[in-house]
Amino acid sequence: MCCTGAVYEGDMMKDVIDVMQLQREKSKHIPAFDYTQKENNFIAVRFIFECGVKLDAQPLTIATAAVLYHRFFKEAESTGYDIYLIASTTLYLAGKVKDDPLKIRDVINVTHNTLHRGSAPLELGDEYWNMRDAIVQAELLVMRMLKFEVTITHPHKYMFHYLKALESWFSREEWAKSPVTKISFAFLQDFHFDPAILDYEPQHIAIACINLAMQCYGIQVPLMDEGENLWYTPFCQDITREKLWEIMEKVMEVYNSEEMPS
Repeated sequence: MCCTGAVYEGDMMKDVIDVMQLQREKSKHIPAFDYTQKENNFIAVRFIFECGVKLDAQPLTIATAAVLYHRFFKEAESTGYDIYLIASTTLYLAGKVKDDPLKIRDVINVTHNTLHRGSAPLELGDEYWNMRDAIVQAELLVMRMLKFEVTITHPHKYMFHYLKALESWFSREEWAKSPVTKISFAFLQDFHFDPAILDYEPQHIAIACINLAMQCYGIQVPLMDEGENLWYTPFCQDITREKLWEIMEKVMEVYNSEEMPS
């Protein structure tokens, strides 16, 4: 006899894997962006995502790099640093943090080629060694700036458990037709483009992304109403409606950026 809970968890993980794969495929078909024409932190995170996909980094590794990047520039003025060097460095560092090692030679070649479209891999000459030394030195700078606190609690694990619990409130047929899991994780991934992701508790972000997905598709949780029976109350009692809608608005604002991949 199979375990129903195990089957459900397997289905949930499949949904999570599917959305990550969709995001990877989407990233592969994004029109080439000339990063040398415009520089800001939003574009730098887009650079992290593109390079992370090319390096076949795990989704949490890429998310960690984005958060480390935002945390660094929360402490430092972006005008004083090469944002693409810091982006490349946080990607390399995130691989270490998440035990998803990225070879520094691969990071150098991928980031260089992404900045300079069509260029050949760097030979082991002065330019390569200068870039390697720059990343090594920048890694030490990032670590010092962040006081060596690079462990991150991501919203992903909260989202997984919240969605798994929500699934049991629906019939299996209803949940199978629902896009909530895929859309929630897509919202969460895209929120990493905005430094506002640093301003909220991870469990609050997870709830906001799920709630936004349900709002978008008009999905009502069974036996819940808009009064006191809020679906997220059993999971997190310290989030107010005002805070929830504030985070949802922040997520939606990401899509107003002209640099957002379409």
